Amino acid sequence: MVVLLGAGGTLGSALARAFATEADTDLVLSDVSDAALAATVEGIAGGHAKPETAVADVSDLAQVEAVVRLAVERFGRLDVLISNAGVLAQNGRIHNLATADWERSFRVNVLGAVNAIHAAVGPMRRQGSGSIILTASVAGMTAWSHSAPYCVTKAGVIHLAKVAAVEYARDGIRVNAVCPGTFLSGMHTELPQKAIDAISAKHPLGLGAADDLVGAYSYLASDASRWTTGAAIVVDGGYAAP
Repeated sequence: MVVLLGAGGTLGSALARAFATEADTDLVLSDVSDAALAATVEGIAGGHAKPETAVADVSDLAQVEAVVRLAVERFGRLDVLISNAGVLAQNGRIHNLATADWERSFRVNVLGAVNAIHAAVGPMRRQGSGSIILTASVAGMTAWSHSAPYCVTKAGVIHLAKVAAVEYARDGIRVNAVCPGTFLSGMHTELPQKAIDAISAKHPLGLGAADDLVGAYSYLASDASRWTTGAAIVVDGGYAAP
């Protein structure tokens, strides 16, 4: 039984499609955008799993708890929770960024992940098992100029996974993070080709796609990763290697 928060974006849609094709996998999909959530569901029509859906803002603990409660009431357990919701901040050097830019980034990127863990550990502790997967970024391991809120909050997500892994290991709960490099999504549609080429040049394997990330999540969701916790799995086309 998999709960996916942030199911409406490019990566969320790819993850939903992948898990929906797995036999005997039940899905609850959530996003802050009803329209984006509907588009994801439409894109997985024909999968083995018919997902339940719920609109929720991950920065609100009560809303995240409602999603988890729906999953447990409908399917009886919670095996995997993927915290994939995130936001970018306004580009700018630190002294030009408003407090609101930082607050929104922390509310969604960090507090959203905290709320996901908070909501998931209740049912997972009762059943004595579970896997929590947080979407971080190579931005949390490197420095992107003019992107301080994103880099700082994604670094926070990576460390949150480590702390939570230590705290809940004795409960049978694994907590890990996936750190993607740049993959083409809706946020890149208005960029000129020159800018896309410059981003691509920083990735030795070139730009990836959301589907290139799915394997890391599938691994962390499965029993194959039963001895993996507190890890930051980097899937970045070599961006962080130099």
